[in-house]
Amino acid sequence: MKYFLKSLVFFAVCFSAIAQSGTLVIESWREDGDIWNNKIIPAFTAQYPNIKVEYKHTVATEYNDQLNQRLKGGNAGDIITCRPFDDSLKLYQAGHLEDLTDVDGMENFPSFAQSAWQTDDGAVTFCLPLASVIHGFFYNKAIFSELGLQEPKTVAEFFVVLEKVQGQGKYLPIAMGTKDKWEAATMGFQNIGPNYWKGEDGRFALISGEGKLSSAEYVAVLEQLARWGQFMGEHQARGYVEAIKIFADGKAAIYPAGSWDISAFNNKIELGVFRPPVSNSGDDCFISDHTDIGIGVNVNSKNKEEAMTFIRWMASEEFAGIFTNALPGFFSLSNHFIDVQDETAKKMIAWREECDSTIRNSYQILNRGKPSLELEIWETSVGVIGGTMQPQDAANRLQTGLEGWYKPE
Repeated sequence: MKYFLKSLVFFAVCFSAIAQSGTLVIESWREDGDIWNNKIIPAFTAQYPNIKVEYKHTVATEYNDQLNQRLKGGNAGDIITCRPFDDSLKLYQAGHLEDLTDVDGMENFPSFAQSAWQTDDGAVTFCLPLASVIHGFFYNKAIFSELGLQEPKTVAEFFVVLEKVQGQGKYLPIAMGTKDKWEAATMGFQNIGPNYWKGEDGRFALISGEGKLSSAEYVAVLEQLARWGQFMGEHQARGYVEAIKIFADGKAAIYPAGSWDISAFNNKIELGVFRPPVSNSGDDCFISDHTDIGIGVNVNSKNKEEAMTFIRWMASEEFAGIFTNALPGFFSLSNHFIDVQDETAKKMIAWREECDSTIRNSYQILNRGKPSLELEIWETSVGVIGGTMQPQDAANRLQTGLEGWYKPE
């Protein structure tokens, strides 16, 4: 026991010494150490050779608790990788994160990108937006070629494709399951929904109270999801991992996707991608370009000047290009031009030029009460896909649940 306590004290002292030694320590839950150590940090130190940087990983499920303990104990790193919305907002409100509102380079990030790391009134931005993930649909190019299919641009064309695959009988039309529930909401509801509720306008209308989840545009989203079920096979028993395997093994034509899954299919199938179809040809389009990772500065950093230098560099075009190409499917949130190398990622990021970006509508402010709006979207999305819930009833449930606790100011 004494040995364990001595070891624990030694570890704490060593970590504290690192955090105060003049070496910038980056706290993160992401297992991207190789990329940071071999690509990102060398690019920074090439410009700033006198600033040393160390990347420190904490297991994702333990990150919040351990980071809070270190921040309270005064031995946390200098740079804090920020989860979106309330987790990081709480850190700022507790006095742990610097105000970065006016940091040089913040002007390179659009308002929707900053919203994940701002106070509710938008007055303060406390983390620099780092990366987003984009939703759409992956498809197997070989299957599309074999069956004479084209990328669908409208909802009607989308269902024509599904019906042709179904009719041929050789492949599963949609490789998605409902066992884990979150996929139905994330790759279903939040993927196709922005085209119906008009992106940020619809999202802000919910926050202001002017919009209702029981209104026609939300019913229409759920009506489309209800039509998916017949094309998904035995989806009730299929989880996220199984869905990936079915698509990667060439047994399904379409995979409702988040860009983070690009690497799961590269070098396995000939991967194509199309954006969420619009209702009518020529309609304005909207994509879920969801804020995923930010970066902030520890208020109590002993190397604050160096930390701010690092943050300003991360707002640059150079960093945007390095990061986006090092992690295909995680896109810099800056408005810099990025020469994306991965073909699938390149096509997805180009949608920003064609469509308006928005974020998942349950994440900012609207998921703080009970019932959780996010979890309710899980349940209702699964319900309509499985045919156990009618779209209007599902939409009414979402609105009733939100009204039960949320009072717009």
